[in-house]
Amino acid sequence: MSSLAAPPVPNLRQDAAVIGLVGLAHGVSHFSQLLLPPLFPWLKDAFAVNYTQLGLLLTIFFIVSCAVQTLSGFVVDRFGPRPVLMGGLALIGLAAVGYALAPSYAALALCSVIAGIGNGVFHPVDYTLLNAKVHKSRLGHAYSVHGITGSLGWALAPALMVPVALAWGWRTALFCAAAVAFIVLAALWWQRDRLQHLPAAPAAGSAHAAEGSFDFLRLPAVWMCFGFFLFYAGALSVVQTYAPEAARQLHGVPVHLAAACLSVYMVCSAAGMVAGGFLATDPARCERIVGIGFGIAAAVALTLGLGNVPALAVPVLFGAMGAAAGIAGPSRDLLVKRSTPEGATGRVYGVVYSGLDIGQALTPLVFGRLMDGHAFQGVLIGLALLQLVLIASAFNVRRFGPAAPRPVSASA
Repeated sequence: MSSLAAPPVPNLRQDAAVIGLVGLAHGVSHFSQLLLPPLFPWLKDAFAVNYTQLGLLLTIFFIVSCAVQTLSGFVVDRFGPRPVLMGGLALIGLAAVGYALAPSYAALALCSVIAGIGNGVFHPVDYTLLNAKVHKSRLGHAYSVHGITGSLGWALAPALMVPVALAWGWRTALFCAAAVAFIVLAALWWQRDRLQHLPAAPAAGSAHAAEGSFDFLRLPAVWMCFGFFLFYAGALSVVQTYAPEAARQLHGVPVHLAAACLSVYMVCSAAGMVAGGFLATDPARCERIVGIGFGIAAAVALTLGLGNVPALAVPVLFGAMGAAAGIAGPSRDLLVKRSTPEGATGRVYGVVYSGLDIGQALTPLVFGRLMDGHAFQGVLIGLALLQLVLIASAFNVRRFGPAAPRPVSASA
C-alpha cells in the first residue's frame, strides 16, 4: 500500500533556497553581459575606438559564451553543476578586474574572452539544478524567479555602472562590478551544500538509458528551441543596444529618459515574469502565452517605429514591451523542459541556450549598420519582425515536440 503513495513534496524552504541561490547566480550572469555597453561613451574616448569596435567586444563575448555553453552542458552532466557554477562566477569577477585594469583595446578583447567563458556555464548549470532539486509543482515559479533575477541583473548593470562612472570614473565602476561577482560567489560558497547534485545515469530500462551522449541532437524539438532562442536573443539584443537610442532619435526623447528605457524594460520584464510563473503551471498553454506575449511586444515596437509618440510616453512603451515579453518567459523555459530527455538536461540546455549567444553575437553587427545609416525606424521595425518570428517558432516547438505535455502537479 505504501509503495503506491505519492512521493512527499520537498519542504518549501528547501526549494526556495535553491531557487534563490540559482537566481542570484543567474543575475550575475546577465549583469556581466552589460558591463561594457553602459560605458561605451567612456571607452570610446579612453581607447580612441569607434562603436563598431566596441560592438566587436560584445561579439567576442557571446561567441565564446556560445561555444562554452554547448560544451559546459556535457561537463555538467558528467561532473555535476556546483563546481562549474563556482568557476563561472570566479571568471566573471576576474574579467571585470581585467576590464578595469586594461591598458589597451586588445586587453579589453582578452577580458571579453574570459568573461564569455564565465558566462557560458550558467544556463546548463541553472536548469540542471532547478530541474533536479525543485519539485515539479514549483518549477513554473522557479523559472519565473530565474527569469526575474536575470532581468534584474540586466537592469542593475546600467543603474550601477553609469552613476559610479560619472562620479569616480569607468575603471572604478568596473571594480565595483567585480565586487558584485565575488560577493555572490562567497554567498554561494557559504551555501554550497544546498547546490550539491551528483549526476545520475537514467534508470535501467528507461527509454533513454541506452542513448548515447549525442542522441538528443536528433530530436527536432531541440533544434526548434535553439531557433527560438536565436531570434529571442536577437530581439533582446536590439532592445539592449540600439532601440532606446533609435527611439530617442525618432521622437526627440531627452537623453536621461532614453537612458532609463532599458532599465524600465528590464524591471517591467521582471514584473511580467511573476505573472508568467503562475500562467506556466499548465504546460498545455505555453505556446499560446508565448504567442500573446510577443504579439503585444511586437505591436509596441511597431508603435515606436511607425507612430507619432510623445517623448514622455517612450519609456512607458518600453515598460509595456518588457512586461509582455516577461510574461512569456517561464512558458518559454517549460517548452525546453518538455523537449529534454532524461539524463541530458545539461546537454540540451547547453545547445538550446547557445542560440542566445549566437543571436546576441550577430544582431549588434546587423542592426549597427542600420544605426550607422540613421535608419532608426528600420531598427524598431526589425525588432518587431524578430518578435513576430518568435510566435511561429514557439508553435513549431509544439509541433515537433511531445504530443501530449504532462501537466505540472503536486503528485507528479
